[in-house]
Amino acid sequence: MAKNKKPLPILEKILITDIAAEGKAIAKVNDLVVFVPFAVPGDVVDIQVTRKKSNFMEGRVVKTHEFAKERAQPFCEHFGVCGGCKWQNLPYEQQLFYKQKQVIDNLVRIGKIEAPLNPPSRGDLSGSTTPPLWGETIVGSKKTTFYRNKLEFTFSNKRWRTPEEMNASTSLSDQNAVGFHIPGMFDKVLDIRECYLQDNISNDIRNFIRSYAIDNNLNFFDIKQREGFLRNMIVRTATTSELMLIVVFFYEDKTLRENLLNAIAEKFPQITSLLYVINSKANDTITDQNVCVFRGKDHILEKMENLYFKIGAKSFYQTNSEQAYELYKIARNFAGLTGNELVYDLYTGTGTIANFVAKNTRQVIGIEYVPEAIEDAKINAEYNKIDNTLFFAGDMKDVLNSSFIEKYGKPDVIITDPPRAGMHTDVIDAILFAEPEKIVYVSCNPATQARDLNLLSAKYEVVAVQPVDMFPHTHHVENVVKLKRK
Repeated sequence: MAKNKKPLPILEKILITDIAAEGKAIAKVNDLVVFVPFAVPGDVVDIQVTRKKSNFMEGRVVKTHEFAKERAQPFCEHFGVCGGCKWQNLPYEQQLFYKQKQVIDNLVRIGKIEAPLNPPSRGDLSGSTTPPLWGETIVGSKKTTFYRNKLEFTFSNKRWRTPEEMNASTSLSDQNAVGFHIPGMFDKVLDIRECYLQDNISNDIRNFIRSYAIDNNLNFFDIKQREGFLRNMIVRTATTSELMLIVVFFYEDKTLRENLLNAIAEKFPQITSLLYVINSKANDTITDQNVCVFRGKDHILEKMENLYFKIGAKSFYQTNSEQAYELYKIARNFAGLTGNELVYDLYTGTGTIANFVAKNTRQVIGIEYVPEAIEDAKINAEYNKIDNTLFFAGDMKDVLNSSFIEKYGKPDVIITDPPRAGMHTDVIDAILFAEPEKIVYVSCNPATQARDLNLLSAKYEVVAVQPVDMFPHTHHVENVVKLKRK
C-alpha cells in the first residue's frame, strides 16, 4: 500500500531577498533557496511550498504581510494569471538593474570574464561607476507598454476559469476565449479583454472577432478534441502604420470564412494585409502552411533608417521594432566598419542585420537555417538595391566550415545572433579557424552567450558589453558583446 505523502509546509513571514536569472523571486529558508513567482525583493510573505528538493524549494505566495518599498502597482487585470509581463510589480528602473545584474553574473560565473570593479548598485543605474569593459548602463526601452509588433492569440471553447467561477454552483454560459495559453497548460486559454503589449488596434480587432463569432455561432477550437472552426489569429504592426491580420481556421467553410473576413475588412479599413490560413494539422505553426491573401498585400513594410523590410506572414522580425533599431546600431558600432571589410552574418534570419550594415562593408555573407528566411533576406536586399550581400541556407554547423571559408574568404568581422541555445561547438571551431579581427555576439540568452565566450577565449578577449532591454516587464534581456582577437 502506497504511503501518504507528507503535506508540503507553509513558510511564514519570509523575506524576499533577490531575483533569479529566470525572473522568479528568491528567499532563503534554513540555507535552502526558495523560488517564488510574482513577488519582489523586500516583500515579507507566507509561502505555500509546491515542490521540495534537497537543495531548493518552489512555492507560491499565499499571504503578504509587508510590501516592499520598491514596488509598482500592476496595471493589467490579468497579472498573476497570464504568463506574460510577470515583472509588472517591479519598478522599471529595478527591472533594468536585475537584467544588467543577470548579464554580469553570467559573464563572470560562466564566461570567466573579469568582474567590473564597481558594478552599479540597485539605486544607481547611471553607469558612471562601471568600467569601460561593461559599456554603458543597459539601454532601456522608451516604451514599456504597447511595444510589441507581433502577437498570436488562440481561440478556445473552454476558457480558463477563475477560482471564484470554479467554486460557483451555477454553470457558465460563456466558455469561449480568445487569448493566451495558461503557463504549463496547453489546453487552457485565458480570455484576454485588454492586453498592453501591442498597439490598441490589436485589442479592438480581437474583441470584435470574438463578439462577431459569438453572435454568429462560429465554433471556437477545442484543443483536446481538435475540432472547431476558429483556431488562431496573428496581428502584426509596423512603425510605417501598415497592419497585418492573419486568421487561422481549422477547416474550410467558404461562406463562414468570407462573411467573417468581409466583416473585419469593413470594420478595420486600416488593415493593409488581411490573410487567412486553413490549418488542420496537429500543431498551431503556420510555417508549413499555405497563406492566402483575402484583401490587400501579402506583406507589410517596416522601416529602419533609409531601409525598408518586407515582412510576410512567416517572416521573422524582432518583435520590438524601436529597440531592434537600438540593438542593431550597437552591433554596427561594435563592428567598427570602414567599408573595406568582409563580414559574415551568422544566423542572419531575414537578413535584417546584414542589410543594415551592408553599406559600411565590402561584402556581407549571411547564413541561416530556414530557407524561407533566406528568400526574405534576398528580397529585402533587392528591394533596397543592396548588391553586396550573399545569402546561404543550411544548418550553420554544416555550411560554415573550412571549405566554405576558404572559398568565400576569411572574414574581417563576424556578427553572430544565434537562437537561445547559443552556438554549436562546430560553429565555434569554425569561427576560431576563420580568425576574424573582431566578433560581435548578439544574444537573447546571456547564459549560453557566456558559455560560448568562454570557448572563444582561446583566441579572443571581450572588450565591450552592452545589454539592451527588448521586453519590459519580463526577465528577458538582449546583450551585445564585442570581442577582439588576442
